[in-house]
Formats: sequence, structure tokens, C-alpha cells
Amino acid sequence: PTRCPAVLLFPHITIVLLDGDLKFSLESVKKLKELMDENRSINPRMVVSKTTYSPCNEKDLPEEFQVVCKREDAPMIFERLSIDADLCEICANAACSGCF
Repeated sequence: PTRCPAVLLFPHITIVLLDGDLKFSLESVKKLKELMDENRSINPRMVVSKTTYSPCNEKDLPEEFQVVCKREDAPMIFERLSIDADLCEICANAACSGCF
């Protein structure tokens, strides 16, 4: 099932995105999305599916994603984290869970 990562706000205004038991800072997720978007736009004739692309070899990948890179489901996790936030915020996707 498709899931949108949950977004949590803590009293000191840190935004954390959750995917299952994994937690990532908003800034790191923004960087991940940037890397994944760059990869998709390298050659428009050869579009790479986000589900098959893994940014683990990218030198600019934030360190906190290294734990994800060791998992078999890494491409799916990266895809979920790179979903546009507005879709999760308004729960436009009926398959989303964890949206508030």
C-alpha cells in the first residue's frame, strides 16, 4: 500500500518526517527530493522510475539516509519521502495513511 510520510511538529519547531519507524529532518528530505528530481530530469527521453532509482551513491545524500541505503526496500522508501508534501497535507491520495 502507498503511504505518505507523517509530519510531526515538536515544541521547538523541528519538523520530522516519518516513514514507518524511520525519522528524517525536513531539510534532509528536501535535499533527497532535489537529488531525485535532478536524476529524473537528466535525460527526458530516458525517464528513470523513482521506484528503481536509489540515490545511495550520490555524494550529496544526507548522512541520515545511509541506514535506508542498507535496506532492500530503499527505493520505495525514497519514493515515498519524495512525494510532494501538499498531497500528503491534504490527503488528496486516497491510499495515503499517516496524513493529518
